[in-house]
Amino acid sequence: MEHHLVLRVVSRLLLPLILIFALYVQFHGDYGPGGGFQAGVLFASGFILYGLIAGTAKVQRALPSRWARVLMSLGLALYLGVGLWGLPAADGAYLDYDVLPGGQHLGIMLVEFGVGLTVASVMILFFYVFSRP
Repeated sequence: MEHHLVLRVVSRLLLPLILIFALYVQFHGDYGPGGGFQAGVLFASGFILYGLIAGTAKVQRALPSRWARVLMSLGLALYLGVGLWGLPAADGAYLDYDVLPGGQHLGIMLVEFGVGLTVASVMILFFYVFSRP
């Protein structure tokens, strides 16, 4: 892609905007449309765009596959941890946010962050697998 100057310049301009919009969707998901899944896909699309333009080796230097696996596991652990945290106090109701110290807002934010982290990591790992020569 070195000979496509316009494509490289436009993608480098769009990449920060894509990542910022992903963060907006992530943290606005408590109040409106959006949330963890959509933000994770948007965030991963920024990495995939970078990989398509700059090459897979550069994006793997930015986020190695072992770190993507760790982030995927941490996202899942966060989701499960929030659900299990309130389980004893909620009479066996999984993901009952009202019993958490921060209430429903904190619970939803943590769960959505875990979902976003997992989805972004899985999508990036899919890209790594399918972009192998």
